[in-house]
Amino acid sequence: MAIITLTTDFGEKDHFAGAIKGAIYSEQPDVRIVDISHSVAPFNIPEAAYIIQNAYTSFPKGTIHIIGIDSELNQENKHIALKLDDHYFICANNGILSMITNTIVPEKMVEINIHNNVQTSFPVLDVFVQTACHIARGGTLEVIGKPITEIKPIKNIVPYVNEDQNQIIGSVIYIDNYGNVITNITKVFFEKLQKGREFEISARNNKFKKISTKYSDVVDFTKPENQRHSEGKGLVIFNASKYLEIAIYKSNTQSVGGASTLMGLNYRDTITINFIKPKRPDIY
Repeated sequence: MAIITLTTDFGEKDHFAGAIKGAIYSEQPDVRIVDISHSVAPFNIPEAAYIIQNAYTSFPKGTIHIIGIDSELNQENKHIALKLDDHYFICANNGILSMITNTIVPEKMVEINIHNNVQTSFPVLDVFVQTACHIARGGTLEVIGKPITEIKPIKNIVPYVNEDQNQIIGSVIYIDNYGNVITNITKVFFEKLQKGREFEISARNNKFKKISTKYSDVVDFTKPENQRHSEGKGLVIFNASKYLEIAIYKSNTQSVGGASTLMGLNYRDTITINFIKPKRPDIY
């Protein structure tokens, strides 16, 4: 049984997500549909890229992923379908997949060209659904598109490193449901540059000189529970997706707050890491 996932910025109020599911079942009733998220911030390509990058690997090989973000067809925003890491992705060519293709080379890429047979102002419903169902039936990408050799990148997805290799300037790419702030600095990128040096992470007026291994590292378990006062403490961690995250312990945006609110951090804000040159031992 084929699996088709949906990632969109349609939200839950409107009919869009339901209509897509109905169209898929009408054409291919034996598939299984899984919602990854319909709560991507409108037109937020880096946010959608982060979500799909970290969700798709949990699905079986051969899964088909529809990504409905900024999908209106125009001369600068074509529709594409990719076979990548034994998964299929259908989306607009707007950079959404460049976080994945940054590390994994696609097996096949096509620009979808079935539009002459489809009159639509809702391409996710019509074009993307037709493409997904074609693949679910065992169809090849070459039938629904012409081969392409490259896709658009997301601008500034890779952090900046200065000439002296002692500073990383990253940015906020995602804020999760807890208000935790995820940056574009990966653990691999950080460790490649760190080379054992001490460091200071700056996020607005907040500074950190330690990266925790788990969120509860800020808790002093030697103290009685009523004396710990750990909720609301800030920390930095490489999250489960291996991205540098600035967090608040046991955050709740509705009560104690999250890193985004308490530290005033927003999408695209700058995060700086300065590496400290080791002090030379005194020579007598």
